[in-house]
Amino acid sequence: MSDKTMLVLPGRRLQVPRAFKRSLQVAVAVALTAGVALALMLGSGLLQARSTLSQALATWFTFIYRPDIQATMVLTALVTTAFIYWMRDKE
Repeated sequence: MSDKTMLVLPGRRLQVPRAFKRSLQVAVAVALTAGVALALMLGSGLLQARSTLSQALATWFTFIYRPDIQATMVLTALVTTAFIYWMRDKE
């Protein structure tokens, strides 16, 4: 098994270490999760009568900087990435 893999970006292909690619995939999954949480909190904040955009954004920052939330997002992304690659290697 090689320790390098292909990372495909728009317009180019890079050969990178396998650990780097997996770490990048986990980081992207965490960022997407944070983005979905932001969209939900902004939508919820804007639908409330006395809430403003800045209050909804402040609520999101308070939520996203909690260590337990960050750990849950990272752990979920790690387990999902590991499971997908494990299942792919078994096929």
